Amino acid sequence: MSQSAEPARRNTTGPLSGVLVADFSRILAGPYATMLLADLGADVVKVEGPDGDDTRSWTPPTRGDVSTYYLGINRGKRSIALDLRDEDDAEVARRLAGRADVLIENLKPGGMAKYGLDFESLRRANPGLVYTSITGFGTGPGRHVPGYDLMVQAVSGLMSLTGDPDGPPYRAGISVFDVMAGNHAAIGILAALRHRDATGAGQLVEVNLLSSALTGLVNHSSAHVAGGTVPYRMGNAHPSVFPYEPLPTADNDLIVTAANDGQFRRLCQVLGIPEVADDPRFARNADRTAHRDQLRPLLVERLVTRGADEWFEALVAVGVPSGPINTIDGGFAMAERFGLDPVVTVGEGDRAVPTTRHPIRFSATPATYPLPPPELDEHGEELRKWLSAAKEAQAEAGGAGGAGGVERAEGVEGVGSGAEEAGRG
Repeated sequence: MSQSAEPARRNTTGPLSGVLVADFSRILAGPYATMLLADLGADVVKVEGPDGDDTRSWTPPTRGDVSTYYLGINRGKRSIALDLRDEDDAEVARRLAGRADVLIENLKPGGMAKYGLDFESLRRANPGLVYTSITGFGTGPGRHVPGYDLMVQAVSGLMSLTGDPDGPPYRAGISVFDVMAGNHAAIGILAALRHRDATGAGQLVEVNLLSSALTGLVNHSSAHVAGGTVPYRMGNAHPSVFPYEPLPTADNDLIVTAANDGQFRRLCQVLGIPEVADDPRFARNADRTAHRDQLRPLLVERLVTRGADEWFEALVAVGVPSGPINTIDGGFAMAERFGLDPVVTVGEGDRAVPTTRHPIRFSATPATYPLPPPELDEHGEELRKWLSAAKEAQAEAGGAGGAGGVERAEGVEGVGSGAEEAGRG
């Protein structure tokens, strides 16, 4: 790591132990990325404006007086409240950035430069810094466009693919591209840290929601750029595979996916119609897709004789992918059934919060959950003392590094000011 071990840094375990992350991001994409890093041992300092991260007040629902939205993406972090319009606070922010291994931000492009917190200013004092910027539409001609997830779902084409063929376009049920961009930011940070380990040099890592969306549309993007076609809404159907959709049973719909010929043959055997698998109209996936309107009623005729749960057990027993359409509580119950232990508790006593388990399992360096989501400025005093002492020690040593070497910039609008935020929602 670029900095030596210091008592004021939080002692952590895990593969990212010793990595200090200065988190200037807000709402979802950035905080989700830094939560994943914190789970893996990074010491994440969440820098908030005087009113806190917007999601603290995104209610309902709540747990106590805090939104569950905020609680879901901010565990494992320490919080310091800084108003970057105040020069003293801006100086504290620059000291933190000067000592960090990673900085992540999602202000509108150019917003951090007003406070001497842009990459070019910080790299002079901290050349090993991995500086990660998340925007909605990049830093070129789209730099002025706010980057809310719903906007990106619309302009990327995702909404044109979601919904009934004859109905209106729909958004996904979650902010899917914020989450995707957060994952891409985490991947970029880890790759840049690997490069820094090899060379000693940091770099600028840029992620934007629209690019994350276009790569995340996967087969639909490929259909356009490689096949010259424009995909369209098909409801719950798949354009290239059948059966691959919900089908009715005696009680509830069941997802049935037979994506290859072997799975389809086993499906027909379980349904008691083995002869259908020998029908030349349905012999191969391309045939089944072309004749889906003829095949679907043959499958439904058998499926409606038993309930969804009964079919689920019978089909997965022979390796045919299927599943009931659960509400979220059912999804957690199924994860429990499969031994995935999806819920962990962070914090103790009144601060204990149940939260979802980190999605990656490590055999040697497992994820840990040492801190609950922080209250606003909960760790501000200890962090200010540390940064002040570090500056004094540096001055006594006559050193030129650290945040003190970052040029002063006049502040106009600080963290939490909507005019300068990228607006990830």
